[in-house]
Amino acid sequence: MKLKGLWRHPDFMKLWAGQTISMFGAQVTTLALPLVAAITLEVSAFQMGLLTAIGYLPYILFSLFVGVWVDQFRRRPMMIITDLIRGLALLVLPIAAWQGFMTFELLCAVSFIVGTASVFFDIAYMSYLPGLVKTEELVEGNSKLEFSNSASQITGQTIGGGMIQLLTPPIALLLDGISFFVSAITLAVIRKKENKPENPEPKQDVVGNIKDGLAFVFKNPILARITISTGLFNLFGLTMESIYILHVTRDLDLSPLMLGLIFSMGGVGALLGAAIAQKVVKRIALGNTLFLMLTTAGLFYFLVLISDLLPYAAMVVVLMLVQFVDAATIVIYNINQRSLRAAITPDHMQGRMNASLRFIIFGSIPIGALLGGVIGSAFGTKITIAFGAAGMVIAGLLLLISPVAKLKEIPKQVEEASV
Repeated sequence: MKLKGLWRHPDFMKLWAGQTISMFGAQVTTLALPLVAAITLEVSAFQMGLLTAIGYLPYILFSLFVGVWVDQFRRRPMMIITDLIRGLALLVLPIAAWQGFMTFELLCAVSFIVGTASVFFDIAYMSYLPGLVKTEELVEGNSKLEFSNSASQITGQTIGGGMIQLLTPPIALLLDGISFFVSAITLAVIRKKENKPENPEPKQDVVGNIKDGLAFVFKNPILARITISTGLFNLFGLTMESIYILHVTRDLDLSPLMLGLIFSMGGVGALLGAAIAQKVVKRIALGNTLFLMLTTAGLFYFLVLISDLLPYAAMVVVLMLVQFVDAATIVIYNINQRSLRAAITPDHMQGRMNASLRFIIFGSIPIGALLGGVIGSAFGTKITIAFGAAGMVIAGLLLLISPVAKLKEIPKQVEEASV
């Protein structure tokens, strides 16, 4: 059978192979780090929350600055270096466990270093892909990468749990560290030469470059509305997510095993979303796809509010359906909006564009979580879920009343983006 599309692109296949391996490794770390904290160090609930927050902190602190650097230097060497840093940082933990100097402070330091390196890698990676493949191949490329990410979410933590059970968390972290080295090798053997980004604008200080990146995003009506809608969707989504587990475990009295089964449907939905992302756009057009995906995700969460009125089996099925649809629609949205952003952004602005959006999107995480806690404490979990779901729907509708809704497909040239 003759291979088609990016299956015939050897450099993309190297990138995809390395990222698939590191994505599975990252899922192992998602389990292993808190398990080291909980089992080996017996940390408190506050310390566990602090460890999680420290992992997100670099995205808020450094994203905008990293975007400037990504636009001034070659992206592939930056990705290779940050892969090596992540691998080396994770290797410190099994050594510390074996030598007896594992501490909570060391765990936090490694989490911060890995998070900081990930900020560099993620922004460089999103800015590198448009230069590696053609514009018309961006959706296929993002779909393949999202497919790997979804597959890792479904099986990665299951495999990771087995590895941790059999091999202990430190050895699982050792294997994850090795996965980042593999990713670095696959990047190093890519043959396509990457040119240094050429910035036609006069050089200025870092703050000026950050302002230019934010101005570029918010002066472009397509990028501005995607940023606002995605940021609001995440804020309201986190408002609901912060109390969702409390609702289903305490109010609906579901066991952890059943909860795990329900959440596993999210991975299945994500796989489906990655598989059909292009087909959906061809059927209903790009603009319709983007606003429908966000509004559909929000609308389905209203089903959670009536699930307690159903028999137990039906309630579980409804909750599984909500997770399935939520993951599928978000993956379809992300694949297409990331490809659109990359296609309408000049190469010399890719880093700052991605950094600006990442700063806003990740910056909404702690705000949404805090808002969910406040509303949940004052009005209960059902009101919080209704509030979050309504906000998610509004975020989608904001795309309907914007230039985004008029798009039939991803523009073939950057110039077509000026609307």
